Amino acid sequence: MNVLLLYPEFPDTFWSFKHALKFIHKKSQSPPLGLLTIAAMLPLDWEKRLVDLNISNLTDHDLVWADCALISAMAVQRESAQYLIDCCKNAGLTIIAGGPLFTYEHEQFCEVDHFVLNEGELTLPPFLEDFQAGRARRVYQTTEFADISQTPVPMWELLDLKYYASMSIQFSRGCPFQCEFCNVTALLGHKIRTKTTRQIIAELDALYAEKWRSSVFFVDDNFICNKTYLKNDLLPALIEWRQDKPRITFFTEASINLADDDQLMWLMAEAGFYSVFIGIETPDEESLIECSKKQNQNRDLLEDVKRIHRAGLQVQGGFIVGFDNDTAAIFQKQIDFIQKSGIVTAMVGLLQALPGTRLYKRLQLEERLLGGISGNNVAAETNIVPTMGLDALQEGYKAILCHIYSSEYYYKRVKTFLKEYNPPKIKTRLSFQHKMAFFRASLYLGIIGKDRVQYWRLIWWTQFHRPRLVPQAVTLAIYGYHFAKVCKLTIL
Repeated sequence: MNVLLLYPEFPDTFWSFKHALKFIHKKSQSPPLGLLTIAAMLPLDWEKRLVDLNISNLTDHDLVWADCALISAMAVQRESAQYLIDCCKNAGLTIIAGGPLFTYEHEQFCEVDHFVLNEGELTLPPFLEDFQAGRARRVYQTTEFADISQTPVPMWELLDLKYYASMSIQFSRGCPFQCEFCNVTALLGHKIRTKTTRQIIAELDALYAEKWRSSVFFVDDNFICNKTYLKNDLLPALIEWRQDKPRITFFTEASINLADDDQLMWLMAEAGFYSVFIGIETPDEESLIECSKKQNQNRDLLEDVKRIHRAGLQVQGGFIVGFDNDTAAIFQKQIDFIQKSGIVTAMVGLLQALPGTRLYKRLQLEERLLGGISGNNVAAETNIVPTMGLDALQEGYKAILCHIYSSEYYYKRVKTFLKEYNPPKIKTRLSFQHKMAFFRASLYLGIIGKDRVQYWRLIWWTQFHRPRLVPQAVTLAIYGYHFAKVCKLTIL
């Protein structure tokens, strides 16, 4: 059996980093971790071929070679996923689909032969048994959650690693919190399930054996849920593993209560973590109460962010406007918070009601749903009827983006961050790739670009005041170029 593992293309969005990747000659930010993990669960005698449309095209040769196709996708990849389905259908291939997009919208894809939904560790084995026996049903799904301590090492060997900016691994699934707008618990549950330290080290060893020498993203929705295990087991093991691998660094997602634990932040920084994405959502206390973001309530969020920066972890922040309690004042509040916090990578989005969330169910009962979601985190669109009115919400939202990603305020924010940021003094070596990125950035942003004055002011200030952070300054300048491009599409 020859199986094509197909991953749809991402459109030009905030997290695609499309415009930044060209500075390091990469094609995609990260690989399709789900498909690589599923590949490791398929029968050993099946021939497997991965086609990631973010890296290469699907060819007629691929389609002729294959007996069946396995497609995984998120909502933002919907259009490209439909393209892949059409190609496979025209080629007469059996189509098997899974992942978040199909878990919630499988009824809309009539051309797909079989859906393997929810967690593949549970739904893939019965499908494979029935498929090989010639009696496969159309839909396989479950309400249970898998024991991921049994999940195999992803098949990294299917990748052409040189085209990716980072790799991805997963330590845990689930989240204990109950944010009204979030679909993580609907997909993965409240109970925190973790892999063992031995599993994580095995995955990293396998990546290293494939000659990976750059950053690794722990894709956990909240990496710090099991703090005791992290502090006593995983992080010490990562510190030891990384001693002779200084070019390997990590980044992840966490909740704001990370700021309460100095030991945990220190261990993460020592283990090579340099960045965490945190859902700040809003500086408005009433809106935090509305959406049940309890972990963010009754806190000095601004000081929390700065404390994390001082611990050596850069905060990337998620922000939302459009809560029922939001007034016209929220737009300036968000701008002020983002600028004062020094959160350089600030993803601001309109509130959307995702299927499976409590918000979706509530607004459905209130008859305030407008339709489906695009999956694009930075777009002037929403599927809800906002209390402040759609026009006012969209106008205020665009004003936020226009401000925070203008060159003047973006570079000011980078400087605010660099003043606070205090990474550990661990020996690192800049790769040739990063040296070339500095050269290209200095050529394009520093000579050709319209923001060259801002660029060189930042670089020279960093060289004189925080010389160790010049690589971070260059990286953030490149990010700013990408964010400005994406936000311009949103604002127009």
